[in-house]
Amino acid sequence: MCTYRYLIENHEFKVPTKELSRAEHIPDWENSIAYRDLTGFILAVNESIKGKKIRDEYLISETVQKLSDLIDKLIGWVDEIPPTDQPQRFGNTAFRDFYKKLKDNAEDEIKACLDEKYHKAVPEVAVYLIEGVGNSTRIDYGTGHELSFVAFLCCLFKIGALSEKDAVAVALNIFEKYLKLVRKLQVTYRMEPAGSQGVWSLDDFQFIAFIWGSAQLIGHKRILPKSFVKPEIAEGFSKDYMFLGCIQYINQVKTGPFAEHSNQLWNISAVPHWEKVNSGLN
Repeated sequence: MCTYRYLIENHEFKVPTKELSRAEHIPDWENSIAYRDLTGFILAVNESIKGKKIRDEYLISETVQKLSDLIDKLIGWVDEIPPTDQPQRFGNTAFRDFYKKLKDNAEDEIKACLDEKYHKAVPEVAVYLIEGVGNSTRIDYGTGHELSFVAFLCCLFKIGALSEKDAVAVALNIFEKYLKLVRKLQVTYRMEPAGSQGVWSLDDFQFIAFIWGSAQLIGHKRILPKSFVKPEIAEGFSKDYMFLGCIQYINQVKTGPFAEHSNQLWNISAVPHWEKVNSGLN
């Protein structure tokens, strides 16, 4: 998976800053090592979970368990920071309190999950975890924030804190739990979609969840792409398949005909096989 490993003792880690601010910066990003590493990570995890269920048996290493427990802890913080009474329908300002708590504690929480030899990297990788929960100014969340969390996971592979044997658990345990966290944030604090294209986007909030979720369903004998638009399929299989968990969440938070509020997903349901869905999303 991530064959290249930074030598922790020799590498100078830096707190990330925004370098892509204009459209003309995109080619620089697409030609960068970071782009290659991140897309390669997404594809490698995609391969590792093909045909696998969330509740299947797979290796849970000590580091994966600690990271999973950290996400559970963040979910608990949402309960500890209830939404405030305010006239605005969207963007509850209590999210800023959650965000601040995460920002203030992220480095210590991550260090508690990793061996001490990786602590030098924590100030750099922590930023991706913090940015993975949404924007505290706009109180919104979107696919860029999802990608930030995936970058956090990728960084843990690059420094060697996670290894190839953790790939399945990273997707089906840690990332699946992360989806529960951000959905709780969205509902509790009435977060708006960040940069959504409305009905023309695949989903208001997630994208990688659909990539990895479609990989899980490859080869499934009963659930075909045309099946996921049936509410009973999403409800019955959401605990085993990430893709169907996304569909169930959409069914819970949106009203009206599925073909109208989620037109691009509706179009995907016409694709004959999950292999084609997965390759098309990658």
